[in-house]
Amino acid sequence: MSTRGPTIGGWEVAHNVSEWIEVAAVAVIAVTVVVASAVMIRGAVTGVGAKRALWTFRQAFSDGVLLGLDLLIAADIIRTVTLEPTIENVAALGLLVVVRTFLSWTLVLEAEGRWPWQRRRDSESSV
Repeated sequence: MSTRGPTIGGWEVAHNVSEWIEVAAVAVIAVTVVVASAVMIRGAVTGVGAKRALWTFRQAFSDGVLLGLDLLIAADIIRTVTLEPTIENVAALGLLVVVRTFLSWTLVLEAEGRWPWQRRRDSESSV
């Protein structure tokens, strides 16, 4: 017997929604890479300086990857809660949330030079 719920009605809708959210997450991350790279190249070419261009890239890239990860977690929550709410899947979801939190913290540290729970310096809040 399968642990998966029936694939009719609401179950099928939940499965389709979770797949579309995953597609959107991949698209967000891919577009982020392209846009952040273009912004960095434009900044380097127009003379804002390599350091500033790289900082801009890191900011845009971090924000986009975090949004993509949030979408992937949302898809996993939908799938786990509605389609396969087994203890193994809930544990896997918990592990994914822990990994996503760690990635979020390290992306903020890399992009902004501070931990997420630290206050922004006055010079950063206007950027």
